[in-house]
Amino acid sequence: MDTIFALSSGALPSGVAVVRLSGPHVKKLLTQFVGSIPEPRYMNFCVLRSVKGEMIDQALVVYFPAPKSFTGEDCAEFHLHGSKAVVARFLEELGMFPECRLAEPGEFVRRAFTEGKLDLTAAEGLADLIRAETESQRRLSLMGTSGALATLYRSWRKRLIRARALVEANLDFSDEGDVVVTDKIWEDITLLQKEISQHILAGKRAGIMRDGLKIVIAGAPNSGKSSIVNRLAGRDIAIVTEAAGTTRDALEIRLILGDLPVLVTDTAGLRDTENHIERMGIDIAVRCIQEADLVLVIYDMQNPQIVDLPETSAKIWHIGNKRDLALGDTDTTRWILQISAKTGEGWDNFIEHINTFCQEHITIIGEMIPVRERQVALLKNSLIELNIAFNKKDLELCAEHLRHASDCLGRITGDIDIEDLLDVVFSEFCIGK
Repeated sequence: MDTIFALSSGALPSGVAVVRLSGPHVKKLLTQFVGSIPEPRYMNFCVLRSVKGEMIDQALVVYFPAPKSFTGEDCAEFHLHGSKAVVARFLEELGMFPECRLAEPGEFVRRAFTEGKLDLTAAEGLADLIRAETESQRRLSLMGTSGALATLYRSWRKRLIRARALVEANLDFSDEGDVVVTDKIWEDITLLQKEISQHILAGKRAGIMRDGLKIVIAGAPNSGKSSIVNRLAGRDIAIVTEAAGTTRDALEIRLILGDLPVLVTDTAGLRDTENHIERMGIDIAVRCIQEADLVLVIYDMQNPQIVDLPETSAKIWHIGNKRDLALGDTDTTRWILQISAKTGEGWDNFIEHINTFCQEHITIIGEMIPVRERQVALLKNSLIELNIAFNKKDLELCAEHLRHASDCLGRITGDIDIEDLLDVVFSEFCIGK
């Protein structure tokens, strides 16, 4: 097996650059560059020298012997000065050894998984932790990295395997009167159905916390939608003119509101039009509204125009804009909020309402929830198999569907049959992780 290496720290130049190695030739490379093998798990100040004996840098070096390392293999870290020239020269020197190569994205984590250092839910949690932008995302990702999710799924799988064993015991010893466990099997399957169903429902909230709420700004042309987006972004990112129909596409900005990532989409004004390009923009607006969590329908308070919204499960707020130009119309039953995107009138109250909406969609972090679409899909498949097993009168078929249900849970943690998933999962990581 090759020894892999990569720059594991941030973009250069930087104060310190960390180059990580993992594989069977780490000790040989340490001896080559440092002159000896440093004391394990201690920072050692060393002079790094090239193959020709030329000094490359003065660095702190740490050696982690197998199996007590992140990957389970011999590992080393070189904490260099964060110069582009220093790092480039050191990586070039490493690449000169035929048994040593640059790591692929996620290869360190993949080796850790292969060596049993972490399960698949922990690997996915680690990927989410690296990408976390908010405190809630950080805490959510820790469910995976801590092993709590794997423990839960493995406990469910263990119960399913036991239920299957009891069903098969009924088949094998059906002529013996002392093996009567059917009622207990159905009770446990029913309980598992309920637990997994509730877990899947909680996963919807996890998706919002990870990917963010989708807020769509809709309304008639020239109602001030783009002005609202510009004020939310804190800069001019959307064209604002007096001409109706300026917005022809969906313009997206990403914000953090109430410790939750929010994707705000400015859409084309909704109206009947013969203009083919504007019609395409309106079609995109309709799709965005259908997929939204919250739709802000904006009205020009001077000239409010009713728009036809497509069917959507999103919450809909009707908001009056251009309050600074309105002629005394302050009917609060007509609009949930009244603002002026131009002057900022009512803006703080508007943001407070959105923050409250975001907070209502943040799950209680202490609750165990699936954090990935892959996990939710396999949980749903497991639940389907459980439901079929519960309704089967034939115990042989029941046992087979219980096996399928337990296999789905095993695929979540990576305990069984997940070779086809590994390339997808570990490609999400950056090089050096």
